Amino acid sequence: MKESNRTIYKISPILEKTYNNKVISSLDNFAALYKMPFSEYKEPVLVSGVDGVGTKLLLAINYQKYDVIGEDCFAMCANDILCHGAKPLFFLDYLACGKLDSNIAEKIIQGIATSCKKTNTCLIGGEIAEIPSIYKKKDYDIAGFCVGIVEKKKVIDGKKTIKEGDILIGIPSSGVHSNGFSLIRNIFYTEDLLMKRFQKKPFYETLLIPTRIYYSTIHILLKEFLIHGLVHVTGGGIYDNLFRVLPENLLAIVEKKKIPILPIFNHIQEKGFLSDQKMWNTFNMGVGMIIIVSIKDQGPIFDRLRFLGENPFVFGNIVKGDKKVFLK
Repeated sequence: MKESNRTIYKISPILEKTYNNKVISSLDNFAALYKMPFSEYKEPVLVSGVDGVGTKLLLAINYQKYDVIGEDCFAMCANDILCHGAKPLFFLDYLACGKLDSNIAEKIIQGIATSCKKTNTCLIGGEIAEIPSIYKKKDYDIAGFCVGIVEKKKVIDGKKTIKEGDILIGIPSSGVHSNGFSLIRNIFYTEDLLMKRFQKKPFYETLLIPTRIYYSTIHILLKEFLIHGLVHVTGGGIYDNLFRVLPENLLAIVEKKKIPILPIFNHIQEKGFLSDQKMWNTFNMGVGMIIIVSIKDQGPIFDRLRFLGENPFVFGNIVKGDKKVFLK
């Protein structure tokens, strides 16, 4: 059996376990077919996102943690569309490699499927490309495509809804997530990654903790509270990503001392002799998702978040001023 056919044979049942009655295609089709639930919405808006995993891939491949690749790819896409209040409907992936190994492809796809199941998202198709002229034999690259839906009047757009006096609530990240790995790989050598001085396990295991998926928590809040803005903290850190949602006449003040910085970031900074500016402009520093709300809702939202098992913290506020993020 050809390796491509063997791969399809292995991944078909994995995908099918994520299907619901709206999926009306199979992997034999040239494209994926999904019956949109428009009747459930008055003015449905489709929200789409695409992302990859970056050079975290190289670390995962080196230590054969292939499922992490899939989990991260899904999380990066799903968290982005979540920032506009969207419920994910379906997901597709593009997997490229130098030499296809059906066992590796199966593990990557299984990682995506596992994450899809957590959010009731259908993994309805994708593409696997073997390109030896571009990729080395053991190289793999992945991109994901997520499509979600939201009622038009419930679309979250911080530029229209964030107000003076609003507060910034942080939801913790699980670690580095999927950003800053080019820098990390320049700092840590193989022996550093294998050392168990950090949290009593090889350091690479801590680095490879998958990106958190915030869907379950955020969608409960969206049903119960008026959320003015949501920010997925990815490349560029809090500064770049928070800046994207601000109205032109408002300034965000971020109090760094109020953020429970994860130990891994202190370790990276010390080992790499990195400046505070470099750290805060590269990493999430322990904040995976930012919720922007009216200060009057702080108490009830904190109560709800803690009931859901979260450890929220207020680390800033919105004031009048030219569009800017001020870290102090």
